Amino acid sequence: MAAAAAAVLSGVVLAVPTGIVPTPFYTRMTPVLWWNYPVWLATAVVSGLLAATYVRTSSDGRSPAKLGLWANMGSLLAVGCPVCNKLVVAAIGVSGALHVWAPLQPVAAAASLAVLGWALRRRLSVERSCPAPSAAADGSGRPGEAVGHFSALP
Repeated sequence: MAAAAAAVLSGVVLAVPTGIVPTPFYTRMTPVLWWNYPVWLATAVVSGLLAATYVRTSSDGRSPAKLGLWANMGSLLAVGCPVCNKLVVAAIGVSGALHVWAPLQPVAAAASLAVLGWALRRRLSVERSCPAPSAAADGSGRPGEAVGHFSALP
């Protein structure tokens, strides 16, 4: 449920400000390209799965969470309207946004999805190698108590 909720939230946060889904809040100046939809959906799904890995475990604040956030920002820039990004237009102008940034957007999309996938894989491998203690692992049946010994799963 956490993965589904996070995926929907990520999808909405990505789709509304980029104009992938038409809303009265934002009007996109360039048409949505065919590849924007699969990137949008893949970003939402992988972000949801990544967020779900943090539901039952505590985060140590290391790179997967931060990289996941940065990768989502990369996806936002990748699927957004190239001339609607004020930072890009300020840096290289409208012509540069259309002729320099727009061709680089698929590369940014692929890079952000690769980073999201790496972060998810890293989180899942940590979950697999350091399982959480079960409530009755020490035979006491008392949840939350420390267990004397853990062995890593293969």
